Amino acid sequence: MAESNGIIKDGFLYPRSRYHGQVKPQNLVFNANLQEFSQKVGYISSLETNGKLSPEEAYQKIETMWEQLKKSKFELGITSD
Repeated sequence: MAESNGIIKDGFLYPRSRYHGQVKPQNLVFNANLQEFSQKVGYISSLETNGKLSPEEAYQKIETMWEQLKKSKFELGITSD
């Protein structure tokens, strides 16, 4: 029973959506990166809203993650087509 509770908690804390695009390895990797980015932005936004991070800190963290996401897109060779 404890194991199923762990799975349920993981699904709640780390939700993943299905991928509906063209199935290629680089697209799947980028989709995972994008979902992780989205999840972290939500956490940072919550921390800022609750006063645990300043707006400037939150902005800098999100900007850094955005640059990493753009870099991964470039390195994976994903185009805007």
